[in-house]
Amino acid sequence: MHHDSLDAFRADRTDLGKGPFAVIVCEDRTAIDSTLGHVLNLGFRGVVLVAAPEIETARLGTDTGVPIHVIADRGRRPGVAMDAVNALIDKVPGQWIHYCYNGEYLFYPFCEDRTVGEMTTWVMEERRFAVLTFVIDLYAGDLTRHPDAVSLEHPLFDTSGYYAETRRREPDLVMERQLDFYGGLRWRFEEHVARPKRKIDRVGLFQARPGLRLREDHTLSDEEMNTYACPWHHSLTGAICSFRVAKALRTNPGSRHDIADFRWHKSERFNWSSLQLMELGLMEPGQWF
Repeated sequence: MHHDSLDAFRADRTDLGKGPFAVIVCEDRTAIDSTLGHVLNLGFRGVVLVAAPEIETARLGTDTGVPIHVIADRGRRPGVAMDAVNALIDKVPGQWIHYCYNGEYLFYPFCEDRTVGEMTTWVMEERRFAVLTFVIDLYAGDLTRHPDAVSLEHPLFDTSGYYAETRRREPDLVMERQLDFYGGLRWRFEEHVARPKRKIDRVGLFQARPGLRLREDHTLSDEEMNTYACPWHHSLTGAICSFRVAKALRTNPGSRHDIADFRWHKSERFNWSSLQLMELGLMEPGQWF
């Protein structure tokens, strides 16, 4: 189904059915097919694509049997992901929502064998209603061959250099069980990344509820849903493996001439494996085995 604008999507009273739902914000044409295929393979039962009119989306998902809702909007418009997700929250209270950009791929523990629906059912049994995710930068090793830094066949990522700091909403207000996480290309090339965009944590999967809002900093208006763990034990976390930062650093005029190679001594081949991410401590299975 095609919507001419975000307002048209909001106004449409069509029942979207049961989730979980994925929102994909298409900033350009890169890797849209693979991102869509990835969320469908995980078991999402509805997809919202946000894409500029000049990006061809008519053929996407036509043979999957999963409803694809396309919203015509500029994927690079500031706040477009927040606006689209909040519009979907209002339409599907009680359903789970994941959001990402093109060239990003959600991973959670054992995702090769367990659907996203099975995972969210377990999370709710643990009295949790959101999954904290960490954005792990992917990048091509050969930037001459892949000038936009995107290589689905041979991606690399950083295996070290991740850290966290206490989160404060005000100078003297420490947020309980919340941290600001950093690392990856945003850390190694921080001189090219605006300070508000250096964090790598994102509440990338959560259960919609009336009045809930996604904020510009990728947190939710319900502070408990921003926590990395519940009070009584470790919680499951996920990862969003993403070419987005590498692509931006290679295409933005202010940085592209300063970066000839993203590789360093802690680069490793990414195997598209949840086990690889867990072994490196980049996501946590919690009590789910």
